Amino acid sequence: MSATPAGVPEKVSPDPFAPVRSRGYLGLLAIAAVLGVPISAAAFGFLALVSRFESLTYTDLPEALGFDDTPSWWPVPLLAVAGLLVGLIINHLPGEGGHKPAEGLGSTGAASAKELPGIALAALASLGIGVVLGPEAPLIALGAGLAVFGARLVKRDIGPKVSAAVGAAGSFAAVSALLGSPLLGAFLLMEASGLGGPMLGMVLVPGLLAAGIGSLVFIGLGSWTGLGTYSLTLDDVPAADVPDFASFGWALVIGLAAAFLGTGIRRGALYLEPRVERHRLPVTVAMGTIVGLAALVYAEGSGYDASGVLYSGQHALDPLLAGSDGYSVGALVLLIFCKSVAYCVSLSAFRGGLVFPSMFVGAVGGIALSHLPGLDLTSGFAMGIGAMCVAMLKLPMTSVLLATLLLGSSALTVMPLVIVAVVVSYVVSLRLVPVPRVAPATPPGSEPVGAHADPS
Repeated sequence: MSATPAGVPEKVSPDPFAPVRSRGYLGLLAIAAVLGVPISAAAFGFLALVSRFESLTYTDLPEALGFDDTPSWWPVPLLAVAGLLVGLIINHLPGEGGHKPAEGLGSTGAASAKELPGIALAALASLGIGVVLGPEAPLIALGAGLAVFGARLVKRDIGPKVSAAVGAAGSFAAVSALLGSPLLGAFLLMEASGLGGPMLGMVLVPGLLAAGIGSLVFIGLGSWTGLGTYSLTLDDVPAADVPDFASFGWALVIGLAAAFLGTGIRRGALYLEPRVERHRLPVTVAMGTIVGLAALVYAEGSGYDASGVLYSGQHALDPLLAGSDGYSVGALVLLIFCKSVAYCVSLSAFRGGLVFPSMFVGAVGGIALSHLPGLDLTSGFAMGIGAMCVAMLKLPMTSVLLATLLLGSSALTVMPLVIVAVVVSYVVSLRLVPVPRVAPATPPGSEPVGAHADPS
């Protein structure tokens, strides 16, 4: 190790955690704590409104029109109306309705105040009428936008780093209880945003504080209103078998199958997306009609309610697992097909998140495979969820946690299998995605003549 020459000042590495030790960081934590309350309350209200809209459009409206039961064809005109509404919102309100779900769950920064109404309305029209998407992406966008808007009401000249931290805290608060645990929402946002190093700690701690407060608000409002918390929960999970060689073999099979199915759904959605955008209004109506037709095919072909195909699947996971004995393999395969078609189409044209439909499709696949020798129900259920989530989200840690934290005492038993299935699905799905073309760098001195000339 060479010594520093005499007379030359020794270089001191900057302290990466200096912002965390500063007095301003305490102010940031205070802002996160204060904003966590109204933002989580707003998120709770949004989820309650979506739930009420689901009941209104799918149950109350048919009854008001004189139907004793919701007819199996009802989703077809219902989803066409959803397409009309979402198309109008995207065309005429700022922000194009927010995040495009076919492009994945990535961080796009906080939405501006003028974009928030369009994001909320597009998500409400999509989710509340039966489109196969989840609420997490709109909540992340709304939480970040509301947090930054609130912070700028107090101090208009906040810097970009503080703005990013406040926006992240708002997103944490908005999804704090949605996935069943504030920690799971934190992992989702951490992986999706690609945070790392000292910046991770700077953003994560205020976010965790906002998420913890937000989760308490969800619980309190759910108890006070009697509406529940709108959290992802499973009430009665069968015990899982101890993993053996056969179950590890099934982990490989499920990982491969999920990679191909998830890649097919994503690539199909990305193929359709620009075609939808060229003729937004009529094609979004057509895409909504296709979602309704997929639900009709499932209802007529299986004898089950069309709602099994509609919506995100968040609240259908628990009854699906509890009533899995009542499903034939044929009905489960038809459900996978119809839900996947509806999911692909919804990703291309509507607004919402990817998480819950991917969990549902994977769960149905795992339950279907559990009818074969060597695979128990709970292990198949968990591996299907994890493998399908990572194929769609490309977030391996979040996918493992999503598949296991729901299972209570069986979580540790199935976790090794879930990890294998997730890793296989993750690696294979990345191999199936075309490598982006990178333009070759221009060698020095080979620029065209005039390339750097003053345009004036």
